[in-house]
Amino acid sequence: MGKIVINGTGDLDRAAREFLKLTEGASVYAFYGSMGAGKTTFISAVCRVLEVEDEVASPTFTIVNEYLTGDGRPVYHFDFYRIEKISEALDIGYEEYMDSGELCFMEWPEKIEPILPDDALKVYISENADGSRTLSF
Repeated sequence: MGKIVINGTGDLDRAAREFLKLTEGASVYAFYGSMGAGKTTFISAVCRVLEVEDEVASPTFTIVNEYLTGDGRPVYHFDFYRIEKISEALDIGYEEYMDSGELCFMEWPEKIEPILPDDALKVYISENADGSRTLSF
């Protein structure tokens, strides 16, 4: 579908706006990337563009954080890094979030791959030699 290069932290908001435009209509986003690739940083930029006022942080221990956009719509931010069994995701009401039609951003979706929705947009973040990042989706 697309590719976006992010040339440093000063380029994040531009990349987030472009990403939202190119992926309009998607609601479930699965972000793949190595530790430190910038998954949380990019999701934070997307939330900033959506006018989320809360601090966006990785929900590593809580599994899911909920934010509100500037127009009052919920955004769900998941971090499945510490999930050891798929049942742990199901126990937090995973399916209800995914079926809500609201924006769902997932980090470490490979931990729950068997239950990812078929329409989840898979986003791969890779680190480049010059320090930039590439989003492929």
